Amino acid sequence: MGVHLDDELANARQGVYTFRAQGSIYHRIGGFLPLNEGDRPGFLQLYIYDTEHENENRAAENSSLRLDVIDRIKNILNAHNPFVHNLRHLAQRSDLSDCKFVIKEQPTNKHQYSMPTASQVAAVVVGGDDISNLKDRDIMVESVTWQLSYIKDTASYYDPLQYPLLFPYGSYGWDLNSRSSTGKKLTCREFYAYMFQMRQHLDSLILRGGRLLQQFVVDNCVKMQANNLRWIALNQDKIRADLYKGLEDSLHAGEHNTENVGRRTILPSSFVGSPRDMHQRYQDAMALVHKFGKPDIFLTMTYNPSWPEIQSELLAGQVPNDRPDLLTRVFHAKLEELKKDVLERGVLGTVVAYVYVIEFQKRGLPHVHMLLILDQNDKLTTPDDFDKIVRAVIPDEQQEPKLYKAVLKHMIHGPCGVLNHKSPCMKQGSCKKGFPKEFSNDTKQGNDSYPLYRRPQDRPAVPLRENSRVRVDNRWVVPYNPFLLLKYDCHINIEICSSINCVKYLYKYIHKGSDRVSMEVHNGDEIAQYVDARWICAPEAMWKLYKFPMTRICPAVDRLQVHCQTCIK
Repeated sequence: MGVHLDDELANARQGVYTFRAQGSIYHRIGGFLPLNEGDRPGFLQLYIYDTEHENENRAAENSSLRLDVIDRIKNILNAHNPFVHNLRHLAQRSDLSDCKFVIKEQPTNKHQYSMPTASQVAAVVVGGDDISNLKDRDIMVESVTWQLSYIKDTASYYDPLQYPLLFPYGSYGWDLNSRSSTGKKLTCREFYAYMFQMRQHLDSLILRGGRLLQQFVVDNCVKMQANNLRWIALNQDKIRADLYKGLEDSLHAGEHNTENVGRRTILPSSFVGSPRDMHQRYQDAMALVHKFGKPDIFLTMTYNPSWPEIQSELLAGQVPNDRPDLLTRVFHAKLEELKKDVLERGVLGTVVAYVYVIEFQKRGLPHVHMLLILDQNDKLTTPDDFDKIVRAVIPDEQQEPKLYKAVLKHMIHGPCGVLNHKSPCMKQGSCKKGFPKEFSNDTKQGNDSYPLYRRPQDRPAVPLRENSRVRVDNRWVVPYNPFLLLKYDCHINIEICSSINCVKYLYKYIHKGSDRVSMEVHNGDEIAQYVDARWICAPEAMWKLYKFPMTRICPAVDRLQVHCQTCIK
């Protein structure tokens, strides 16, 4: 498997393990004999070459492996996996060095979820025998080769070859001919969304995959996007890409080489999450401002791995990051309930328009940014109005014990500065968020900024956690709404933004898109630029596989084509 991985996050010694990949993911297969005599076998060669010392060869790559567990896995795969069965038999051939091994695509007349047999998955070709019957997605493995062959992501054996521990029976993955039991053709997203479902009285081996599940999820989300992008690249005429290829559009996109004008490969706004899509959604949001006025409330909610809905469903030995499917579904359910509270029940006032965007932090924690425009009768205009909605103080432990614990657990910034110089918010020796704030006995209107919330110096600092040496006071509190904080038990920041004049900044901030790599554009292929620059982690991959919405705007905005007077005539 080839991928550019964020090594800092995929390091269990520093925080929570997170599989976060950039760009494309590809799979390659080499020969079934080592290149040079005496070389230690690797990958599929372990099944064929020097099998008497297979356990020792595996243990040489990782000293922490348990040989008794390796033997149990070997016995399971030898007994039930047709790919392993064929490879084991190949090792017994006396003419092994003259053989070629053809891994065959799934027969088109088989149901997608039926188990393959040894006769269906592979064939041995000896010497110079005719291989003209090789199909497009079949792959031929040479005995000894200097080159690696790429496995197409549309091949059904892609999954069982890369993830034999998740597919011990050699079950096929998705391919272009995949169909359900009713004969309906399945898309890549539908196939894997079905696979990742939790089912009562059915113990899914895939959902027990732990860190390997994170990799498998990201891998298949990239596969899904690759197929969508491949269709766009091959159907530029159907998406009317010629409308984007004018000189003016090229200059706006940063293309200064006239040779590339008119030769660009367009990534249209219909592809969710693309730069054009996010820019278009920003324009739609600004149309709401033109109609309803600037936003009043900026709300951010972040996933909490300690939610009881998650903890109760974890299997033995699992931690929340082992189940990106679970945390994604729970966060989506919490978001739907938050929308009912804010948009329908009017917890913060009557909302006439809103926009929200789902984002994923570096370690994959999902969070939502939501901008709310309130009805004219519920506008927040004075400091007294602000205090009814937002607090920025540590509650009294005796009077509000639950709120006191929730604030210390979720709503304390950092700490940073002198308390922690290595905090992520530190930039050039100071906190980029402006913490610790100044003490204030009253809430004050901000000068083209968020209000200066009431933060009285009325009690001594308290320990951040039990037996913690770090002590915090009101200067470190992130603004919150007591009702929402107690109900959702997570970081849920509420900011009053009705006094901010630069509303464009707010909308651009939430429509900036997911993390991308800074890169220099060398050609006019927008699809390649998007793929090379993106980062994706397991929770984001699950969100897209489940087809949960990444953004929403209400009321809807109809875009009308603009024509000059000459064209109209």
